[in-house]
Amino acid sequence: MRIPFLNLHKLNKRFENNFKSQFDTFLTSGHYILGTKLTEFENAFASYCNVSFCIGTGNGLDALTLILKAYIELGKLNIGDQVIVPANTFIATLLSVKQAGLIPVLIEPDEDSFIINVRNVQQKITPKIKAIITTHLYGQVYGMDELKEFCSNAQLLLIADAAQAHGAIDQNGNKAGSIAHAAAFSFYPSKNLGALGDGGAITTNNTELANCIKKLRNYGTSEKYRNELIGINSRLDELQAAFLIEKLNLLDDDNNKRREIALRYSNEITNENIKLPFWNGSKNHVFYVYVIRVKNRINFCNYLNENQIGHMIHYPIPPHKQKALTNEFKNQSFPITEKISNEIVSIPLNPILEVSEIDYIIQVLNNYTCQE
Repeated sequence: MRIPFLNLHKLNKRFENNFKSQFDTFLTSGHYILGTKLTEFENAFASYCNVSFCIGTGNGLDALTLILKAYIELGKLNIGDQVIVPANTFIATLLSVKQAGLIPVLIEPDEDSFIINVRNVQQKITPKIKAIITTHLYGQVYGMDELKEFCSNAQLLLIADAAQAHGAIDQNGNKAGSIAHAAAFSFYPSKNLGALGDGGAITTNNTELANCIKKLRNYGTSEKYRNELIGINSRLDELQAAFLIEKLNLLDDDNNKRREIALRYSNEITNENIKLPFWNGSKNHVFYVYVIRVKNRINFCNYLNENQIGHMIHYPIPPHKQKALTNEFKNQSFPITEKISNEIVSIPLNPILEVSEIDYIIQVLNNYTCQE
């Protein structure tokens, strides 16, 4: 049996007829940018996340960057301010800080959950730090109550990189996108809510912030040819918004299927050579990916290849080890992040997996023998 890590064609085929209908409507509308479909999606996603505002952007990186740039325009941040960022996040989180003219300060995650906690944050706090970006890594919302309270007491901005957590719900019933002061989403095709191209969005309850971001994403304008700010061009495409409207209808069902598969993995993979991901069994995780840890990753990946099970590594090189950033962090050490990055492997988990495929994956992983 051959099981790919993710079959995007099969994943999207469920929506094919609706996509074609949406395309026909889009094509005949004659309005291809900042049109009615974008407004419809923004309203629908804001309602879904239980927030007042959603602003569509060109991608998830731009979404994070625009949040930071808007806070600078509003005087909440200044060029050169420092921002705490998880050391084990995808590099886009750091790039957003750099592109906004701010300085990233890396902190280690909790080794079990892979997510930053208040204890580690406190060790890095200085008067120069004005904001914290937390990442809902792999689709899990965790530890936000303590982080929110800390930021409130310390008068820090709290921003969520929710690029992987569409639909995740915390212990208080709050959805990802509604917990921090602002949140950034990605609609990259592989995401739980994925477009058929690039796309992103920002969610917030802050009216002033939302209005500023709307200007910044569209050349800094509030009306055509009247530029109030130094903006950029980053607008969620009208056609992608139309596709996302269709997929949003199935997001909760798909997330429930992901959790059902994750529960089977968590209960039925019993190999002592494989460490399963931290999860309390609640809806706080939507399993964008299911990430396990193994000691001898090369041997394990070869074993998966031999058994025709697709896999990926999210992410093999932490940001501080990337050539683009080595000079900035050359004298810093993040042993927990480096250990995690050397051991993680993502195995197939998506709502179109067949029961027989899930059975096979569990069987193969349980038969794995670690070779030192």
